[in-house]
Amino acid sequence: MSGFDGLVVVVTGAASGIGLATARAFAGQGATVAVLDVNVDELDEGLAGFRADVTDRASVDAATAAIAQSLGGIDIVVNSAGVSAVGTVEEATEADWDRVLDINVRGTARVCASALPYLRSSRHPAIVNVCSIAALNGLPQRAVYSASKGAVLALTFAMATDHVAEGIRITCVNPGTVSTPFVDRMLQRFPDPVAERAALDARQATGRMVTPEEVAGAILYLAHPESGSTTGTALDVDGGLTRLRVRPRT
Repeated sequence: MSGFDGLVVVVTGAASGIGLATARAFAGQGATVAVLDVNVDELDEGLAGFRADVTDRASVDAATAAIAQSLGGIDIVVNSAGVSAVGTVEEATEADWDRVLDINVRGTARVCASALPYLRSSRHPAIVNVCSIAALNGLPQRAVYSASKGAVLALTFAMATDHVAEGIRITCVNPGTVSTPFVDRMLQRFPDPVAERAALDARQATGRMVTPEEVAGAILYLAHPESGSTTGTALDVDGGLTRLRVRPRT
């Protein structure tokens, strides 16, 4: 998939996982990629790092201004920065709610708000938010995380409506469980991480977790200049979890 030559893409949370796979995929298709993350010390050659904390609007504003000035503008934004929380609503602490909502929801909103003035000057402006199948599926022990991703889904549709007349396309991708360092860290909170990993593999109809590269491919489709009529869309990349009901494998 080509067509990103000359476009500047900002990817948040791109130090690892989905964000890193997405940054690499855009770079491989000719885009100029700016990584916006708290950790930009060990990026791939060819990825430009801009340090920012999505919980701090001043930090985000400084980073987007620096990106636009040094790279000539901003055309595409991918909001991949996010955190998880394990537990029921009864088990969740106030700190869990504050941390997850501040990064996953308000962090996404901060980056979008900061980037919009630059996107209005682009020929092919687009925002892709990394949401989750947790927004529309009840997953065990993910109360706080699911609430945050439900908010990201609603925010995506609201922003798409607000900015469609400006030609700014806003979509989101809903991954199933993705095999990333993010998930590896989460698994360590369980009494039996190996058994929990097997359960995560099994809940996709494909029998395995989604790869970061598969999610990146969907993001590139949503952001592509030729996807001009794709806006206000949530694209599932979930190994069939949401809609397929297959028999258990023997």
